Amino acid sequence: MSRLTVATETVFTNTFQAMQQEPGVVLFTVLQWIPQRSGLRRLYTSHPEAYPVGAEKTVEISPGWLGTVIEDKKPFLAPDLDSLREVFTDSALIQQLGCGAVINIPVLDDHGNVAGVLALLDAEGHYTQQSVDTAVGVVEASRPQLLEAFAAYPTDLPARTEVPVKDTF
Repeated sequence: MSRLTVATETVFTNTFQAMQQEPGVVLFTVLQWIPQRSGLRRLYTSHPEAYPVGAEKTVEISPGWLGTVIEDKKPFLAPDLDSLREVFTDSALIQQLGCGAVINIPVLDDHGNVAGVLALLDAEGHYTQQSVDTAVGVVEASRPQLLEAFAAYPTDLPARTEVPVKDTF
């Protein structure tokens, strides 16, 4: 494993640990936005068996999610299973992992572009607007390190084709 990979994984692990403290998280993923393909590539996950690193998916999800997180560059909150099901096709797997709520936080570069998205999932009803605000604070505190970690992964690589059928952000 290269030093660069270890350094980026450390940044993602530290962010995961901070999110575990507050607002809390069961399933955590770090996704790199690839604007050339309107896709997201998973760079880090707390559950690699269910959500493998390197998997990439073009954005074929709810226009509401895409509009909120990528276009408007704002956090997305689905506080319960019903709202989560409206956006993610793998809600059954999410539920099997003990989750029923999601927060997605865009990580913006110095020019205001989305570099990536952090996905936090926990039990249904666990997240509120205060949880979102807390998660945004964690992202802002580590934004320079997160941006450096995202920059370590080129976005002009070919898409990985062996993406699992049931996959989420």
